[in-house]
Amino acid sequence: MTQNPNAAEPPGLHAEVPDGAAGVCCLFIHGFMSSRAQWRLNMDALTSACRPVIVELWGHGRSPAPQDPAAYSVEGYIASFERLRAKLGVNSWFVCGQSFGAGLALHYALSHPRRIIGVAFTNSISALFTANPDADRNREAWASAVERGGGEALRELPFHPRFARRFPDAVRTEMLRDAELIDPRAIALALRHTMPELSALQRIDNLSRPVLLINGRRETGFQPLRDRAQREMPGLEVVDLDGGHSVNIDCAERFNETLNEFLRKHAPGPVACSGSDDS
Repeated sequence: MTQNPNAAEPPGLHAEVPDGAAGVCCLFIHGFMSSRAQWRLNMDALTSACRPVIVELWGHGRSPAPQDPAAYSVEGYIASFERLRAKLGVNSWFVCGQSFGAGLALHYALSHPRRIIGVAFTNSISALFTANPDADRNREAWASAVERGGGEALRELPFHPRFARRFPDAVRTEMLRDAELIDPRAIALALRHTMPELSALQRIDNLSRPVLLINGRRETGFQPLRDRAQREMPGLEVVDLDGGHSVNIDCAERFNETLNEFLRKHAPGPVACSGSDDS
């Protein structure tokens, strides 16, 4: 992979495009405390149907950690995706979000439907949750713990990749290495400013672009939300795979086949990745 040379000013999210990839663009947004390694088992297969743009969240992997809380708002993230799209010279693209990234992907599609060809997402309680006081208290407790304990406290959060048990060794090793790069300040800010805004549940019936949920049915806690999304989201396509929360890793081959089919079905043609910004 090569880093996008068009760095934003001020510094933007780190983004990479696999060497030799061509065609319609798809923005890939990983989950909380993950990194570009989330998509390691997918990129070779997906480059046959799209030009992947792999972004890393604020303070994750190689992305900077802004001090301004506004950068971590959902609106702030959407603005950063739009700056990246414009710098790449892309008129419209697909977006694919995993877990935490699913909420960002759905909100992006709701805010800028003209810029989105279609949206795919995986299991994400945070993208479809109903607000409750217990969740608020948990987020604040985690944020405070990280502020006090720094990197050691990060290792105790339930999202840390060291708790992933079903990942191939190479992927898990890379994720653990990238987890050492996570900025604790960014995690505290995300817990306080991104997560509370992340649910798109109250707006999903307004989505006007093709939407695909690739569901890992082994994550039993997500299945009621999967069913609710299918009831309330007009035109939602759901494909159930025999995987867990990180279905793109657990069932990489079937995930790749499913997403490639969705991309090919809805892609308008190769010109979609080479136009100039007209916003």
